[in-house]
Amino acid sequence: MRLFGSSGIRRIADGELVYLAVRVGLAVGQVHRNVVIGSDPRTSADALKHAVMSGLLAAGCRCDDAGVLPTPTLAFAARRYDAGVMITASHNPPEYNGIKLLNPDGSAFSPAQQQQVEDLVSDALKTAPWPEMKTSGVYRGAIEEHIESILREFPGDLGLKVVVDAGCGAASLVTPHLMRSLGCRVTALDCYPSGFFPRMIEPVEANLGNLMMATRELGADLGIAHDGDADRMMAVDGRGRFITGDKLLVILARSLQARDVVTTVDASMALDDMGFNIRRTRVGDSFVSEELKNGGDFGGETSGAWMFPRTSLCPDGIYAAAQVASAASRRPLAELADEVPSYPLVRGSVSSNGTALADIEARLLELKPLSVDRIDGVRLQFEDGWLLVRPSGTEPRIRLTAEARSEERAQQIYHDGRMAVTGA
Repeated sequence: MRLFGSSGIRRIADGELVYLAVRVGLAVGQVHRNVVIGSDPRTSADALKHAVMSGLLAAGCRCDDAGVLPTPTLAFAARRYDAGVMITASHNPPEYNGIKLLNPDGSAFSPAQQQQVEDLVSDALKTAPWPEMKTSGVYRGAIEEHIESILREFPGDLGLKVVVDAGCGAASLVTPHLMRSLGCRVTALDCYPSGFFPRMIEPVEANLGNLMMATRELGADLGIAHDGDADRMMAVDGRGRFITGDKLLVILARSLQARDVVTTVDASMALDDMGFNIRRTRVGDSFVSEELKNGGDFGGETSGAWMFPRTSLCPDGIYAAAQVASAASRRPLAELADEVPSYPLVRGSVSSNGTALADIEARLLELKPLSVDRIDGVRLQFEDGWLLVRPSGTEPRIRLTAEARSEERAQQIYHDGRMAVTGA
């Protein structure tokens, strides 16, 4: 039984998910004896959280409830425990919910750990005998501890005017407080915790029109946006322009003076042009986090998941907000973004029709790439661009991404790749 996707368990919140949550709690409690749990503000969060807690406690595991908080804040608290459990569906719509399992270093459970949980859930789980069943406790102050740890690394007089759009998610009362503590004048946009998000909660450009308009019209220096559990952070510059994930990755890496950077196979070749030592992983922030265990100054996925391994291996949108504000206090964010090259990118997909990627790889190799990377799908590197062909993880389609130094060449690489995939 496959439960885990690329970022935990996510499903429509219903009775089946609540039942599964009890069994996941029982499974995790068989292995980990001291766990902290928290949630984002979704309306189904309490039902799901207490279902997991019931399983943990019945398994003989001690469990503390940290309340409503961002995922990176729970990850910071988990350093004192054997594991952390976050109830969230991240950037999914409000009718969804899910379960993220975290290690004490903030990293998501590895594939082997996930498989262990799945195997236990599939077995006939047993509860602990009643003398071994534990009581639950309350973890107070997790948000304050996380903010205090961030403030120790940044000056408190940034002097910026900042608009924060938390989308009524878990960062609603966290990021505005952090920005004010850093000496910023803050305008809060949708910064009240609610299980009903006033915008589509994924922080992509199409969903951030109000933030871009407010940043521009208020004359702010910076706009900050989060998803539902604030493991993601994206930014808007003082001109009201959305900063792409590729550019923001460079801005953050430069602000950190990072040299060794871990990112995914679909990130722009602009990163290589900026002089970083780049290591690429499969698409998904959990793969970036896992690779950072082998070293690296900074890691990120261009969807807005930024990892700072010196503090945690969990994507930390709260810390990232402080880091981008610090960078913007030294030079306008628009100038920093304009220094990063932007290359034409073409994305699309075709029906897989049951065809395996291995069956079309020979046709792809006929495009005469300089090199081939098979970390995630097939990535063909050309002298002036690249093509990524990979199966979708959610539907029977094959996704194609092409980037090149000119629009004409990007279109050509994409067209040639599509023809190779379809056999046309």
